[in-house]
Amino acid sequence: MLSSVLRSKTAIEVNIRVMRVFTEMRSFLISNAHMFQRLETLEHHQLLLQKHLSETDKKIEEVLTRLDDKEIAPIEGFFFEGQIFDAYTLISDLVRKADRRIILIDNYVDDHVLKILDKRKDGVSATVYTNPRNSQINLDIRRHNAQYPEIYLRHCTNVHDRFLIIDDTVYFIGGSIKDLGKKIVAFSQMHQSPDDILSKLR
Repeated sequence: MLSSVLRSKTAIEVNIRVMRVFTEMRSFLISNAHMFQRLETLEHHQLLLQKHLSETDKKIEEVLTRLDDKEIAPIEGFFFEGQIFDAYTLISDLVRKADRRIILIDNYVDDHVLKILDKRKDGVSATVYTNPRNSQINLDIRRHNAQYPEIYLRHCTNVHDRFLIIDDTVYFIGGSIKDLGKKIVAFSQMHQSPDDILSKLR
């Protein structure tokens, strides 16, 4: 800028050199435009790759965190013969997980099942639907309720399978909770609403 204002010979020479440099730069940029375009494309791809790797890292970290989280229960599987403690632990963990309610539909409930239901948090209701012919459970629940938080007893006769409802999640259980681990039994989390089954009980 100074060389373009001054009128000395040196200023004129500097001004000419500056113009030549700009001309050469322009010529260089024009002749290598394809190279700069490729570099820009590579940079764009590198940014996309970096973003993808970052998202992948977050997903892997989330998976590892979930695997480390002991409160995450499996949604399906088998209890094999002899896995009595594993079955007991899983059902107990599900009971502890409830925030509002636990509903057990099982025709063969005994005092062992009541002990598991007692692992629920304070304020969580517990209801057992079972066959009224099971006279022992009527007596067991009366004795239980005299000492511990109440477990409600309801009768139903039209259910063959066993279901455990934790809040609004339904679990199918292939055998009575009291017998889990004694024979091969399947369990799985279902995607139906609890109302689908509760409204049909009689």
